[in-house]
Amino acid sequence: MKNNNFICILTLLILTVSCNDDFTNVTPTDGAPESAIWNDAGLAAAAVTNVYENLSTGGFGAEMLSSLTDESVFIHTGAKVNTTTEGRANSSDTGFIAQENQWDYIYVGVRNANLAIKGLNEGDIGDDALRDRLLGEATFLRAFYYHKLVRFYGGVPLIDAPFDLDSDFNNPRNTYEECIEFIVNDCDTAFGLLDGESMDGGRATADAALALKARMLLDAASDLHDASKAAANSSLLGGANFELFGYTSGDQQARWVRAKNAAQAVLDYASGYKTGLSAPESLEDAKENYISVSLAQNGGEADILWERQFNTEGDEWGGKRIGLFNGPNGYHNWAGNVPIQNLIDAYAMEDGSDFDWDNPAHAAAPYDNREPRFYASILYDGADWKPRTDDVASRDPANQIQTGSYEINSGTWPGLDTREGPVEDWNGTRTGYYVRKFINNDPSIVDFQQFQTIPWPFFRYTEAMLNFVETCIETGDDANAIAWLNRVRYRAGLPAITATGGADLVTAYRKERRVELAYEESRYFDIRRWMIPAETHGAPVKIINVSGALKSGASVDTYAYDKDNYDYTYTVQDIDPGFENRVWLDKMYYLPIHISQIQADPSLVQNPGYE
Repeated sequence: MKNNNFICILTLLILTVSCNDDFTNVTPTDGAPESAIWNDAGLAAAAVTNVYENLSTGGFGAEMLSSLTDESVFIHTGAKVNTTTEGRANSSDTGFIAQENQWDYIYVGVRNANLAIKGLNEGDIGDDALRDRLLGEATFLRAFYYHKLVRFYGGVPLIDAPFDLDSDFNNPRNTYEECIEFIVNDCDTAFGLLDGESMDGGRATADAALALKARMLLDAASDLHDASKAAANSSLLGGANFELFGYTSGDQQARWVRAKNAAQAVLDYASGYKTGLSAPESLEDAKENYISVSLAQNGGEADILWERQFNTEGDEWGGKRIGLFNGPNGYHNWAGNVPIQNLIDAYAMEDGSDFDWDNPAHAAAPYDNREPRFYASILYDGADWKPRTDDVASRDPANQIQTGSYEINSGTWPGLDTREGPVEDWNGTRTGYYVRKFINNDPSIVDFQQFQTIPWPFFRYTEAMLNFVETCIETGDDANAIAWLNRVRYRAGLPAITATGGADLVTAYRKERRVELAYEESRYFDIRRWMIPAETHGAPVKIINVSGALKSGASVDTYAYDKDNYDYTYTVQDIDPGFENRVWLDKMYYLPIHISQIQADPSLVQNPGYE
């Protein structure tokens, strides 16, 4: 009955349209025709602004990429994060993939960029300087979207023009090398168009074009993308179709030299924040340096080459609510992506030496005398933080993080920021920690009630410094590697490294990169391109249990961290395997392409291990 009614209505519509040829000539009243957009400066600028839309919230989603690495776990169930981390993803159930990293969503960004590039080239907005700037932005964004696709999926179909009715909709995947060259060429074009332009915050810049090129060439030179190195470390990647994932011929050393030159170009063209120091900053200044960079304030914003900006207007959440997403539940927040002990142990001592649980002094006070970036990035038991909300303030006059259990006169009490605490006992940390990085420390901002405007850093000058260090190591230029690595350390208040070369220098560099870029989506790709995920992602997730026992004769009615009244015990253990039981399978080097995409385009080849 319903189908018959629909057919009748459709027939009436067809007859009505057939009797009135003017119907097809009506000008829309709720938009502009495409031809008008690319012949009007204001409309063209608005259209290019729309190309940024598929950046989504940068890396500030509720579930962060850090929780697919050995940096954090996502505490809530139901988001399919475990499907991914436990190796159960397949072409029908791809597990957790953030919207901005999904195949089809990124290709919408590519399509919008292609429309803008075509329109700007064929239209006439009457302002050549503006046209070039807009074309530079659109070209850079196309390169950026493709770089995301290639990093997550390997070689992908390169679509460089909008589809029309006569287009061939079968688009096989291009080789990895072809994708790299396409992205590099777009970066070069964008740089030429944006060089010398003064851009509003959040818009593509010439600096960002150089940084993207350097990042992609670093990736391309890495072991994951060299046929012989990949085959030696993974039987899954050493088989057929490797051209989709790397180079089957050519000189890897030449690729490292090319990457080095690209990283050097960023360092020569752009500038960072306190990157020219010749000696370590004081520990307190170093802590403030890192806070300033992560919050993009007090000069630290100079380190960011390109960012996703946010404002407090509207009701869109995303990056505005990162404090709510990740903050302590004792402040009515949701905990979200909580650091794991594996990351905590990577932070050095303040003298630059390694933290070591086998050292009795370290084990007795694991949060004392750590390097400044630890205190700027992590909320741990006893850490000072914001004032509590009015309904909780009387329970914590000291405004300190409470993730342990403690004796008071009336018995043993779970901390306010635990899953058993009295504030919100459903969404606390599962690891004993919370993230501080990227959360505005302004005490007037109540995270569960207010937006914040901290930007997401797509590219930092410091990343380019670290990229340069790695390329120097790989090309035998240890002196430059050490010099630039020490610049990163000096800003962080750490002494010069003691490593002089070889495996020790590689270890020192990788540890520095891990800590400096924590929570910035670097680790996910680094452990893959270095081909070490079995020992990192595949390692058991470690957590901490903290307990405070009253000393003999001590008496307290309200808990506060106090070593005069308490003896503290710190116990490291594996996370409950019933919550998350991570494994590493070599198919996890890349994400699966959803079966719907392959059904829509049978020319696509699925990534290995997901058939």
